[in-house]
Amino acid sequence: MIDVRAPIGIGPFALELDVLVLALEWLDAGTASGESEERLGVGLAAQHAVTAPEHGWRRDNTIGSTPQANGPMGSWSEFFRERRLRPQLALAVANGFAPLLEREGERLLAQVGALLATHRPQASLLHGDLWGGNWLATRHGEPVIFDPAVYYGDRETDLAMTQLFGGFGPRFYRAYAAAAPLPPGAELRLDLYNLYHVLNHANLFGESYARRARAMIERLLAELHG
Repeated sequence: MIDVRAPIGIGPFALELDVLVLALEWLDAGTASGESEERLGVGLAAQHAVTAPEHGWRRDNTIGSTPQANGPMGSWSEFFRERRLRPQLALAVANGFAPLLEREGERLLAQVGALLATHRPQASLLHGDLWGGNWLATRHGEPVIFDPAVYYGDRETDLAMTQLFGGFGPRFYRAYAAAAPLPPGAELRLDLYNLYHVLNHANLFGESYARRARAMIERLLAELHG
């Protein structure tokens, strides 16, 4: 199982009252092994087995430093379009990437329902920002995940992000698949789900990610009209 630790405390930062501080137990990092990755896969599958009746969360939060809207919705395709892609595209336009992303992005928004037409996932408890820098193995080999952007949604989004920047080995994926096999079409949805994070990186870090997002949008539209 993934190691779970309770917070020590939370409260306002003394010098800036509009900033909150979260105090957690210090964990000594060890070296991740194949066994650690297997435990991570099994633990993540167990976390994803925790479900809710709707997609979203009880409050909004952030993805990195970008606001992340979590107002609950019953439809996953509607949630992903309105709570994930549309705000990031609007922010990208405001950040000056309209020539790259606005027209094709609007075309894609209109097609999200078609891309997810036969997909009706349960609303699973997600980490929400599961890249390789947000997990470690303790010196005892236990996997720990941290810095989440938590909400309930399609578990495939967590798995997709693990492939975006690397940091997860084959034993992780085999262990997860053995515990909770993915439904057909997961590979086709991978680009769509990772587009959210690439757009967020464009809004945080600049044009190279915006160009990457444009290429992903073009691939998704080509898939539809293939």
